[in-house]
Amino acid sequence: MPPPADIVKVAIEWPGANAQLIEMDQKRPLSSIIREVCDGWSLSGSEQFALRYADGPQLYITEQSRGDIKNGTILRLAISPARAARQLLERIQSHGIDARLEALKELAKLSADPTFAAEFINMEGIGTLARLSHLLKNPGLTVSFLSPSFGEMLAFTLTAFLELMDHGIVSWDLISLSFIKQIAGYVNQPMVDVSILQRSLAILESMVLNSHSLYHRVAQEITVGQLIGHLQVSNQEIQTYAIALINALFLKAPEDRRKHERSNNHSEMAHQLYVLQVLTFNLLEERMMTKMDPNDQAQRDIIFELRRIAFDGDTDPTGTEKRKAMYTKDYKMLGFTNHLNPAMDFTQTPPGMLALDNMLYLARVHQDTYIRIVLENSSREDKHECPFGRCAIELTRMLCEILQVGELPNEGCNDYHPMFFTHDRAWEEFFCVCIQLLNKTWKEMRATAEDFNKVMQVVREQITRALAMKPSSIDQLKNKLRGLSYSEILRLRQSERMSQDDFQSPPIIELRERIQPEILELIKQQRLNRLCEGSCFRKLGNRRRQEKFWFCRLSLNHKVLHYGDLEESPQGEVPFELLSDKIPVSDIKSVLTGKDCPHMKEKSALKQNKEVLELAFSVLYDPDETLNFVAPNKYEYCIWTDGLCALLGREMGSDLTRSDLDTLISMEMKLRLLDLENITIPEAPPPVPKEPSSYNFTYNYS
Repeated sequence: MPPPADIVKVAIEWPGANAQLIEMDQKRPLSSIIREVCDGWSLSGSEQFALRYADGPQLYITEQSRGDIKNGTILRLAISPARAARQLLERIQSHGIDARLEALKELAKLSADPTFAAEFINMEGIGTLARLSHLLKNPGLTVSFLSPSFGEMLAFTLTAFLELMDHGIVSWDLISLSFIKQIAGYVNQPMVDVSILQRSLAILESMVLNSHSLYHRVAQEITVGQLIGHLQVSNQEIQTYAIALINALFLKAPEDRRKHERSNNHSEMAHQLYVLQVLTFNLLEERMMTKMDPNDQAQRDIIFELRRIAFDGDTDPTGTEKRKAMYTKDYKMLGFTNHLNPAMDFTQTPPGMLALDNMLYLARVHQDTYIRIVLENSSREDKHECPFGRCAIELTRMLCEILQVGELPNEGCNDYHPMFFTHDRAWEEFFCVCIQLLNKTWKEMRATAEDFNKVMQVVREQITRALAMKPSSIDQLKNKLRGLSYSEILRLRQSERMSQDDFQSPPIIELRERIQPEILELIKQQRLNRLCEGSCFRKLGNRRRQEKFWFCRLSLNHKVLHYGDLEESPQGEVPFELLSDKIPVSDIKSVLTGKDCPHMKEKSALKQNKEVLELAFSVLYDPDETLNFVAPNKYEYCIWTDGLCALLGREMGSDLTRSDLDTLISMEMKLRLLDLENITIPEAPPPVPKEPSSYNFTYNYS
């Protein structure tokens, strides 16, 4: 029979005594329980004691918080918050340096407890700490300045002050101007202890954010320009606190002052933010270059957890073989390349273990999204499924390349992304947004496994274009990516190709016009060569009858079309000797397409007949005869209509010719202009110099 819900079993410790194991009745007053515990150790004055957690933050337990106690919790009997506050207040004002240092250490730790903080503040503790910090600053008033413990004492004093104020029990508006000047002085000092500087920056940030009047006082003592210097240090915590204070000052500043500060400090601050971004991303390098150990059970457990979350695998089948078969099937559905041992997928660096970290974050923090992606793809046809595991690994590698993880900062570079400073887990959230983008793009492209690299190229372009817009938050990034669908990327590519300034200048247009005849001749020769190889065509007739074929090819001298019937579709070229009929090219009068073809005039408007119409063409030759074709596909249709038009000296007007012409001209022009990269091409040629007055400078070789 389970114990009552109001009873929790706990252990209570007291220094130098055996722990008491008790059943705490949550309905009894806490004071009654403490009295019973004190009696167990023969301690008098139970009102002077309280219970605290033995682990973690070691917070005091109150009537309001006692409901959080769980079975098996270890508690500790301690002096009450009021008694602790009174004792520490006396100890921090003692004359002994060591005693004062130890008291300040304990105070800094206890100040995070709201129960203790309320008692300490009621005893005028905030004012005492402010006076103490002033004493520690002035060497003439205290011998402690000469002690090596000075920095530690001041750091613990400022830590306790900040912790106490963060509880919101007293207003920041009560802070004196002299204290603000003192804290700002630590920030402006060129050589100051790191721990003191860190606490001072945090205190100033809280002042600015929590009091409008204090903003003006802080802004008079410290400027954004002075804070930028702290971004140049190697200590990342100092950089973070300095940026936080800069952001707070910008947030509270009037619009005119904000514009003034931005114009004065934008370039230097942008560079320092870029440096901070690079150094932050470089913290990922170790995981990026760490290979997974397939024999490490802790690492393998992460993969098991990915499987469990996706498929709710708490109920595993009995039997090793059944379990192994089910795991293999699940790992295939998760999109791993190695279904038997997915740990092998993480042995390549980069991205190494960083990819697994990203996948685990997605599965734990955005569980619904993770399950949706996995199950959505596992229910698609095999050829259209987006392999989550493979995509996540390749995406992590791509993001590391885009954000240059592991590379040193460049001098003079200001290319930072504001959104990475707005979230504690910005890298992981960035990955989560991008993996959803990849899955969406895969569906839009109707991709198969063979299209994997194409999809990744499109996703890279979507991400780089979105980052170039400098979104200020992760949500803004999502909005930017939402507007960069696959169809939009295709439209942008086409638009950029057409509107490149260099390709619209007169010299480039002239070069294009000169190149075009050469390219058209090259396309013409390719079409005629294909006609010489020949193609197999299907004869139109009753669908119930056995399908018949015929073959047609151009003679090598381009003067005769040879054709003839075949029993079956050929493999490769058909010799001219097997083609019994022929048409001289000189007898061909025209080429008809679509509905104009004689064999298409009686076709109905059915869908299959519309498809045939798009592939039909006929050759008219003397005397009033036709040779009718239906191409097997659009490519062959374009090849043959272009080739026949070329034979007749007419323009090749198919879509394939236009596409080939654009591609080949673009490639040829880029090759010819390769040496002129980053060189401005003049609109007009330079003037021809005047003829010299004489040609006496020429050599006479006679």
